[in-house]
Amino acid sequence: MLLEKYLPVAVFAMVTILFPVLAFYVSRFFRPTRKTAQKAITYECGEVPIGEAQIQFHFQYYIFGIIFIIFDVITVFLMVWALAFSDLSDLAKIYMAIFVIILLIGLAYALKKEEIIWI
Repeated sequence: MLLEKYLPVAVFAMVTILFPVLAFYVSRFFRPTRKTAQKAITYECGEVPIGEAQIQFHFQYYIFGIIFIIFDVITVFLMVWALAFSDLSDLAKIYMAIFVIILLIGLAYALKKEEIIWI
């Protein structure tokens, strides 16, 4: 009886493991294997690479990325929170307020560093 319950799960697990493995090995027979100089170069949107690929970025770009993530996370969580606001308990509302406050403190810190040039 236990086998009847878990047999579909075991078959599904085997199929999900075997399909990617078999697809990987079968693709070896159909892919082109000739190595050419054109295939060895770095591909950058159809453009010929110029200069070094490893350059040093300014710290300012990372700040932009962090601020984008802060706004993105606030937006995603506030949308869900706003949709379920009336059904939430008081404790859930407090947790969400703490979460938003922590993210806003991170935003205030980034703006206070004055490393950001908006224009």
